[in-house]
Amino acid sequence: MELNDLLIWLLPVPPLLAFFVILLLANRSNRASWMIGVGAAALSFLGSMVVFVRALGTEHLGEHPLGSSLDWLPLNGGFFRIGVMVDPLSAVVLFFVAITVLMIFIYSVGYHNWGQPKGDHDQKGLPPHGATVEVHGHKHVVPSIEPMFARFFAFIGLFAFGMFTLVLADNLLLLFIGWEIMGLCSYLLIGFWYGKPSARDAMIKAFMTTRVGDVFMLLGIALLYTTTGTLSFRAILFDESVLTVLASADSHVLGFSVAGLAGILLFIGTVGKSAQFPLHVWLPDAMEGPTPVSAMIHAAAMVSAGVYMIIRMFPLMAAGMDHGHLTSPMLAMAAIGAFTALFAATIALAQNDIKRVLAYSTISQLGYMVAALGIGAYVAAAFHLVTHAFFKALLFLGSGSVIHGMEHGVLHTSNHHVDPQDMYNMGGLRSKMPRTFWTFLIGGLALSGFPLVTAGFWSKDEILADAWAHGHLIVFAFLAIAAFLTAFYTMRQITLTFLGKPRTKEAEHAHETSLWMTAPLMVLSVFAIGFGWVGIPEKFPILGGFSNNWFHHFIGHSLPEWLYAEAPEFSWVPLGVSLVVALGGLGLGYLVYRNVPSAEEDPLRKALGPLHRVLQNKYYFDEAYDFLFIRSSRWLAEQFVFLIMDRKLIDGLLHLVARVTFWLGGIFRNYFDIPVINQFIGDTLGGAVPQWFGKQLRKVQTGVVQTYMILAMLVAFGGLFIFMFITR
Repeated sequence: MELNDLLIWLLPVPPLLAFFVILLLANRSNRASWMIGVGAAALSFLGSMVVFVRALGTEHLGEHPLGSSLDWLPLNGGFFRIGVMVDPLSAVVLFFVAITVLMIFIYSVGYHNWGQPKGDHDQKGLPPHGATVEVHGHKHVVPSIEPMFARFFAFIGLFAFGMFTLVLADNLLLLFIGWEIMGLCSYLLIGFWYGKPSARDAMIKAFMTTRVGDVFMLLGIALLYTTTGTLSFRAILFDESVLTVLASADSHVLGFSVAGLAGILLFIGTVGKSAQFPLHVWLPDAMEGPTPVSAMIHAAAMVSAGVYMIIRMFPLMAAGMDHGHLTSPMLAMAAIGAFTALFAATIALAQNDIKRVLAYSTISQLGYMVAALGIGAYVAAAFHLVTHAFFKALLFLGSGSVIHGMEHGVLHTSNHHVDPQDMYNMGGLRSKMPRTFWTFLIGGLALSGFPLVTAGFWSKDEILADAWAHGHLIVFAFLAIAAFLTAFYTMRQITLTFLGKPRTKEAEHAHETSLWMTAPLMVLSVFAIGFGWVGIPEKFPILGGFSNNWFHHFIGHSLPEWLYAEAPEFSWVPLGVSLVVALGGLGLGYLVYRNVPSAEEDPLRKALGPLHRVLQNKYYFDEAYDFLFIRSSRWLAEQFVFLIMDRKLIDGLLHLVARVTFWLGGIFRNYFDIPVINQFIGDTLGGAVPQWFGKQLRKVQTGVVQTYMILAMLVAFGGLFIFMFITR
């Protein structure tokens, strides 16, 4: 194995070592814990940058990726091989994962109040741990972060290890291992403050919902291995003969080919992991975890993994596509992705929690990527995946900074009834938290697709351009409306949070957070603007003359040659739509919310009437799922399993066995135990016979030695006579 390949193998190792070292050795030292965690993230970052630069300098990287493999599991007639692989797609994903993970680790140090002025915060700006506070009429015991400081850095280290493993894997099985490690870490970190019932419920909800998708994904992996005998990406996705066989082979399931069925099964895994409809319900509740966890889940790792997997498997999804006709997996992705993008955007309109708005925004943006893959816009989906990771990490970390500043105000006023995450309790924070404001504004504009300047504009515009160029007008319309709503609710969020005057005393006493938290925001804001410039279309007016659309040419060669497609021809229609929806949504959001004093005066509430309550309650999906699945499962467990199966069937069977046993025992006692064992063997053989022999032998016990000698002689002569008789 070459030294350069060894470096690729070692990239996931530092966070894994940090996990074990912190748990086993450094768990009693907060300083040692964060230093080990941040140091491990920095080592993986440096190694990733070295690998990324080397990948950029490798000619024909798509045909000859970096990496190596080795024998792992012994099989009949050979070994199952695992390895690492860096091609154009994994190189750019590795680039953003390494940067965002390092920024999140650094931010976490400040988030947990390391380096804050002494006595400023106890933990996360909350009252001292153990105190009972009331929020929205519910009493909660405040959890302490300090005893769990080391635990937090250990868990996010394992989380980072899972994502690095997934990105670098050269086969589906190793990818699935990294996938499941992240699923475990999401469970542990969403419920990090396990003293809160809502956090416990959220972590169970996230774990169970994503497991639904994972089971289907595992079935797809098993189907592929059964059919092809391998799970290697190169062996399956770059061999046109294999894909042709998979596309033509009948799976005997609803008329799907093997490729179609495997693609749909794998896509269901993405529906769970990337929170697409109808398995979207877990992601908003993931906000119960610490804000750095939200950023890891929504930007750097968890949900990005789902989209990354179907981008990686796109040749399988497209196998059998002929003359622009979409395959079954692509149709499913286009329909679910476009619907989810619009569906989640409508819910975000009516949310007042600053993090929940971003959570539904994430669901919507992931829908953009899934829909792009559904219409064949492979490069556009990958481009938006990377830009979204940067600006959504920026927004989530920025929201955590805002909450931190608000919690300082809550602590100052001692009014713990005020929810520091409700945007209607904020306002005027631009002057209180200038670094957070400007970086959050950049992230918000990128999310909205502010024209020409932000990365989000270029990646969204490419998806819309692809949909328009290939005639997918329904997808185009859904995504355009979702883009307008995105710009609207983003400006609503910025206006309610930062502009105008403070609406509460807590907002008046908010203050800027430390550089531990704001420095990562500044770094991410650079990428939220600058990364889009690598994907400017070549024929874009004026700017296109300075661009060769590097991203499209680089990522496009991750595909087999037969799937590679040039960037769509420039058209003024999608560009005009992008400009109108972005600027129109931003302008309307500002005009509507610039002077709103309270949640009761929300103009959208008045305009939508009862529909606003439906949006605020997320179309009542949580209630519907609770009724259909949670309550029904409990009823089934209590009424059917417990009362019928347990009480009547199982207990009845046990009682029957007991009665039969007692009946058989009576028979054995009356007809065998008493007459045979007790009377014959016990009383007769064991009692009467020995007594008779004892009485007879007692007669020869005279005490006269001569008599004993005569008896001995008689016995001896008798024995000798018998011996002689037998031996004759």
